[in-house]
Amino acid sequence: MNRSENSREKSFLSKCTYGFADIYGGGAFVIISTFFTVFLTKALGMPVALAGTIPLIGKVWDAITDPIMGNIVDRTSSRFGAKRFYLLIGSFCSGISFLLMWVHFTSTSTTATYIFYMLMYMLFSTGFTIVMVPYNALLPDMIDDYTERSGYSGVRMMFSTLGAILAGLIPSLLIRDNTNPTQYFLVALIFSVLFFLVIIVTFLGTWEKKREPVRAGLIESFTQSLTVYKSRSYRIFIAIFLTGQGAADFVTGLAVYYVDDVLNAYGGGRFTYLMAVILLSQFVGTIVLTPIMAKTSKKLPLLLGFPLRMLATLALLPFSHAGADFKTILVLSFLIGLGMAGSSTTIYAILADMADVDMLITSLNRPGTCSAMATFIRKIATGLSSAIIGLLLGIIGYNEKLAAEGARQSLSTQHGITMIYIFAPMILMLLAIIFTLLFPMKKREFAVIHQDIARRRGEDSSKADPEEIRIIEKVTGFSYDRLWNPENAMKFRAKNGKRG
Repeated sequence: MNRSENSREKSFLSKCTYGFADIYGGGAFVIISTFFTVFLTKALGMPVALAGTIPLIGKVWDAITDPIMGNIVDRTSSRFGAKRFYLLIGSFCSGISFLLMWVHFTSTSTTATYIFYMLMYMLFSTGFTIVMVPYNALLPDMIDDYTERSGYSGVRMMFSTLGAILAGLIPSLLIRDNTNPTQYFLVALIFSVLFFLVIIVTFLGTWEKKREPVRAGLIESFTQSLTVYKSRSYRIFIAIFLTGQGAADFVTGLAVYYVDDVLNAYGGGRFTYLMAVILLSQFVGTIVLTPIMAKTSKKLPLLLGFPLRMLATLALLPFSHAGADFKTILVLSFLIGLGMAGSSTTIYAILADMADVDMLITSLNRPGTCSAMATFIRKIATGLSSAIIGLLLGIIGYNEKLAAEGARQSLSTQHGITMIYIFAPMILMLLAIIFTLLFPMKKREFAVIHQDIARRRGEDSSKADPEEIRIIEKVTGFSYDRLWNPENAMKFRAKNGKRG
């Protein structure tokens, strides 16, 4: 690496331009998980159980589009770089598709309304895939160093949190009447323009190292997408991703219901205060945890953050009623936000390393495929949480007619919302901690993986010692002599050849 390249990689400006696009990645789903079901139920009067299934159906569509997109990215050659090329295309797709989700479609038929918004959600989800699959795959092709990747991931999470702050505050400031569909559309228009601009900035300010594209047909993309799960590290990473982000989705997805129906505090700007506190504390937490992660372990932010968040969440229980001391709720929400920062900081830092483990297993450079399946799982987490929230609200007797009239729910329904808001995230957080403890790769393991890749490329003449072999087998889940085999990417078999 020459001096100019080294300077560019270490530049804080480069980290910022890389991270800018995650204002979209971090903001879009905050708006959707916080306000989309509310828009459908309170503004349009759609039954809550029905509205909650729309994101889940979108995930079925993602099961088709995400693997295909990952395969397309890995086999694309472009003068811009494969990942950056799709960022350019996706900047337009993201802005347009997000706006269309919030168009006020009027129909006397609930079925017609449901189908319209289901299709609009699927369109948005496709646009999100076009951007986020190549974006999540970009860092391994920009930076090789483990510590530098941590720095880039940390700055990215700062911008992601900034996107979440904007996505939490601007809608809560502008949507004063949550039964007015025009106010939702105005918010969507603002963010459509913002999302387009931030993705363009990342396209202009990033780079890619030249890689040999994977030669595979689209028909093979589904099999190849499944084979990334043959990596033991990737499977555990996905479990962390699903539970960690799912815990966050339950908070954002129920925040309006909790503040409006349980605390009776939506008016007077108090919902805005609550969202501001949670999101700003996430930003503070990301700033604090990023250097800690770079100096210690990519697992540590989550192991520090989630226990704090669990305690603060449980402490909300005695304050979950109308007339409760709102200042205390804000203090506890600040601690919850700090804990949420640990999850996002850990997850995206680990994701950048998964393509290296996959390469050692398959000999193929497949960051697009690894990214695609992570993006798919992220959407699955959001879709499942939305569907489960809708189902649980229906079970506890949530009345969409009362909601459309601006009336409060029954006392038993209020208690039910409280139980879901507090205990569903706690269960997911506990699982995320367990999976994080099981995750086998830290800085030492990463170095061993990289050195073995260099051996197999003929760039390192050393031989792996027994301890290195043990580490490699633990990280990959494969017997050492079955690694670096493209067949591992082409066939999904129950037995992967792991010794013992």
